[in-house]
Parts: sequence; C-alpha cells; structure tokens
Amino acid sequence: MWTYVARKLLYNIPVYLGIILFLMLALRVNDPAYAFLGKNATATDLADIKAKLGLDQPFFYQYLEVLSFNFDVESWANEGLKVSEMLKRSIVPSLSITLPALTLTSIISITIAIISAYFRGRPVDRTLMVVAVVGMSVSFLVYIVFGQYWGAYLLTRDVGIDAFAIGGFEPGLKNWPYYCLLPVLISVIVSMGYDTRFYRSVMVEESGRDYITTAVAKGANKRKVMFVHMLKNAMIPIITRIMTTLPFLIMGSLLLEVYFNIPGMGRVLFKAIQEQDFPVIQSFVTIFAALFILSNILTDVLYALVDPRVRLS
Repeated sequence: MWTYVARKLLYNIPVYLGIILFLMLALRVNDPAYAFLGKNATATDLADIKAKLGLDQPFFYQYLEVLSFNFDVESWANEGLKVSEMLKRSIVPSLSITLPALTLTSIISITIAIISAYFRGRPVDRTLMVVAVVGMSVSFLVYIVFGQYWGAYLLTRDVGIDAFAIGGFEPGLKNWPYYCLLPVLISVIVSMGYDTRFYRSVMVEESGRDYITTAVAKGANKRKVMFVHMLKNAMIPIITRIMTTLPFLIMGSLLLEVYFNIPGMGRVLFKAIQEQDFPVIQSFVTIFAALFILSNILTDVLYALVDPRVRLS
C-alpha cells in the first residue's frame, strides 16, 4: 500500500506544480504592486512596494518561495500580521461548522436513502424525495436570511429566547451552540437534499444486485440485508461523495462564514481576494491544492480497505 501511495504522490507532483504555476501567472496578469497601491501610485511608490513585498525578485525565486510552504510572510492588507497567524486563527472556526455539518449530513442522508430504497415506490419514498427536492431547490442564501431573521432575530425579539447569534464567533465548546448551531443546521438542510438523492440512487441500484435477491430468496431478513449488507457494499460511492468534500471541509463554508461573520478560512480567503492580498491567496490555494490531491489518494486507499475486491496496484 505504501508503495502505491508513494507512486501516486510522485505522479501528482507535476499536477501540483502546475496548479501553483497557473495561480501565480493568473495573479500576475496585472502588476500586483499596482493593484495593491491603486491607480494613483507613482513610479517611486511602485518600486518601493515591490522591494518591500519581494516582487522585484525573479519569478522563479517567487515560485520556489510559494512552494516552500513558508507561511511566515506578512499579509499585504494586514500590516504586521503573518499568514501563518491568519491560518491558525481561521482553522478552528471553519472546522467548528464544517465538521459537524458533514457528519450530520452524511449520517442523516444515508439513513434516509436506505429507508427510501427500502420503501421504494411507496408513499414514504415519494414523500422523502419530494422533501429532498424542495430542500435542494431553495437557494442557500434564502436559508441563511430566513435562519438569521426567524431563528435568531425574531426568536430573541418576540419570544425572548436568545438561542442563536445573528453573527460572530467565540471559541470554546460552551459557546458552540450559540454561534455555530444555526449555521450547521442550515448547511445540513441544504446539503441533505443533494446527498439524499445521490445516496438513494446508489441504494436503489444496489438493491437490485444478485446478492440481495439471493439473500432474500434464502429467507434472510430483508431489513437486515438492506441496512447491513447493502450498506457495506455501497461504501465505494459513499466514500467518493464524502472524500470529495474533504478539502472544502478544511477550507470552510464561504457563504456561511461571510454572512454569519465567522472568521474561518473561507471568509479570510474571500476577504483576501477583495483586498488583492496576494500572500494570503497564494498560501491558502497551495494548502487547498495539496488537500485536494491528498484526498484523492486517501480515497483510493479507503476503497481497498472497505472492499476486498479492490486492489492497489
């Protein structure tokens, strides 16, 4: 297995180098120093800022600097604040939302999908699918606005129950329900519609396999066959679905962090793009690209662990 992992890492090195190269070229289509200072910058100002920010160095040197994972560079838009410090501050808020949301969404969606497949074509199945379609048809922003207005503002004003914060974040487990529970619930409601339909199609396809028909014909309990054996054999697409969200799990949920004013990685990156803060953009994208490649490799390894028919070669 380790040989396979090492080989996959070597294969993906050119891909990673290409992603970083494309990023740096895209950011330098226009002069970064000019974009940072604005249209009123003088030639002297441009020369000074390039020297200060290291933009006067050859492109290859700047490229190696990004690849070195040196996050101790200073943010352009936040003088005196290093990118490494911004990373440390933003990881916990992001994971405080995305990790519970992914866990709850996966458990609920898979359970509903199995129930729907078990009652395929019956009113229970149709009702669950209608709810799923309605849930995924409404815009994410609509859920955020209604959640903040009804779940936070009106609940506090009219009922007197200050259950959820409209925005902000405070670290600590005791503060988590107040600041993070509402964003997590919104994320679960939105994601559940997409995931439930996907998992249901997987379960319906799996329920028609020969081993299911044979097991039921031999007198095995259909409920046990579907909720135990079928789930085990459907793990490949389930793992694929979950692992594709892993990089986004670390990077955070952009909309939730922006609208709930949560200082996570998604909000930091969004703000850096607005402020033309190149060191932050480059650092965050290098992390994201590495996570995406590692998640793909880990997906293949998990395939082999859950399904003996899969061999790493």
